[in-house]
Amino acid sequence: MDGEPVIESGAMRLLKPNLSTRFHIEYDWWRRNEREWRVYLLSHLCAEHRAALESVADGTRIDWVDPDTAEVKSIDGIQHALISHCSLQPEYIAPHTTLVDAVFRVFLANGNTPLTVHEISEKIGRPANTILRTLSGVRVYKGIRPVVD
Repeated sequence: MDGEPVIESGAMRLLKPNLSTRFHIEYDWWRRNEREWRVYLLSHLCAEHRAALESVADGTRIDWVDPDTAEVKSIDGIQHALISHCSLQPEYIAPHTTLVDAVFRVFLANGNTPLTVHEISEKIGRPANTILRTLSGVRVYKGIRPVVD
């Protein structure tokens, strides 16, 4: 069931995203749906960091400075490896990367800063309308959801 999308209901279902809607990874979605966040994050690491971090204790935190805001954030060690190294590798988002994984990787690489569909499209080279159709359906993929202001 880990790879299956979850169908949402309630308030999120009433929200009709458009091309200017900002999206992000909703971390609570992972907890509510009993997903293995750490296992999934490990799958997005480069081979070097995957081997190095598999045995590191879950929850190891590292201070990271957001390059845009200079805000210091405490982030998971795996997320730090993704932001500082793995996401900078040329194969991080390759042509064969699925659309959902490519979008997810964009958010991992940018510290989960919300982005519009157009901004995501520029980063992954996929049509904005395709991304919007995928992310705005009744199914939630990997916790990627609209930002509710």
